[in-house]
Parts: sequence; structure tokens; C-alpha cells
Amino acid sequence: MDTVNKNNNDIYITLVGFNQFHGMKPFKINSLLKLVKDPNNHYDLEAIGVHMRYAGQVAYVANSTRTVIKGTMSGGRLYDKILDTDFAQVKFISNDSIIAKILTDDEIEELKKDPENDINFILED
Repeated sequence: MDTVNKNNNDIYITLVGFNQFHGMKPFKINSLLKLVKDPNNHYDLEAIGVHMRYAGQVAYVANSTRTVIKGTMSGGRLYDKILDTDFAQVKFISNDSIIAKILTDDEIEELKKDPENDINFILED
């Protein structure tokens, strides 16, 4: 699979749909997010679900010109460039928007070194 060259460029995504789940409450700066492709989604064939430890699914990656914040990548552009499961980290939170950064392979490996890091608990979910 042709994955995003996550080591050369920072890739940011906009999160949407969080009000359908737990609202903004679970999100904090640097929260770890598990991105999971959702090919059976009836509304968006390129849907990418966003999951967190203890909360389950909390959002989707934005995939509409109305919802993707300028400077971030849409779910459609990202879909074929990431693994079926990948990871991101919350970097910006405003009153009604959340922006996360796709983690590089090196960043993921560094997080795995800490046995208490959330990544070690949501890898297999």
C-alpha cells in the first residue's frame, strides 16, 4: 500500500461529528487518536472513524469542503494513503473545531516505549 510519507511533512486533519458521540469532552491537547477506515459507512465510502481509549468512537475525519479546515487534509485524500488503522494526536481545539496531526512511524514507535501510553491499549481494539 502507498502510505503517506509521514516523515517528511506534517499532515493535519479536521475532526467532525463529535457531537454525535461524546461532544468535545474527551478531547485534550495531545490526546491520542486511533484512525480506523470505515468502508461500510452508508454516508461516506471514504469515512475514517476516530477512536479513543475509554471512549470508543468519538468523531470522523472531515471529508467535505464545508467541514475541512483550510490547511488540513480531507478524509478522501487521506483514505488511500494511510493504513487501515493509523494514529493521530490532537493539536488544536477551538469552541467548535478539533485539528489533529497524523503521527509519523517514529512518533508511534516512541509512544509504544511507554507501557502506560494509550497507544499500547488501543492498538488491538
